[in-house]
Amino acid sequence: MQMTHYMELLATNQPWNLLMFMAVPVILAETVAITELVVLFNRGVTGAIRALNRWAGLLGGVYFAGVFVYLLITAAIPLTTGGGWRGPVDVIAVGFYLLGIVPLGGLGLMELGVIGSKDETARLQLHATLVGLFLVTAHVAMIAGMLSPDVFGGGMHMDHM
Repeated sequence: MQMTHYMELLATNQPWNLLMFMAVPVILAETVAITELVVLFNRGVTGAIRALNRWAGLLGGVYFAGVFVYLLITAAIPLTTGGGWRGPVDVIAVGFYLLGIVPLGGLGLMELGVIGSKDETARLQLHATLVGLFLVTAHVAMIAGMLSPDVFGGGMHMDHM
């Protein structure tokens, strides 16, 4: 049975690819998600929890931007131009993984003060929305990545995609 490129990436070069492409971004995003609950339920919270929330969002955004650029150049573009996709499920898995740059990059930009409102309520809403969007994109990528590329009519390669 063949794997999606997403799963193949995580399974290759153990444990380093799994750590670099899955563990680090997801741990940072989950840290933001958990501390986000404390921040949302205790408005005006300061100290270690708020600092951890801020730094995890900043590091997650910057780190994932590097991952995004690396995988776009070394995987997504060559797979597209070379017709190497293994089917729609493969495209969904990799596409949703890379789509995570929008919310995680947004969190990083918010923490840098590049985007976001000065209004604290609007800022909290955008921050929480971005956290939720990253969790959705990451989970869609994981679920699709675990499927066989044969699902939805995929095969060895899809030169026509």
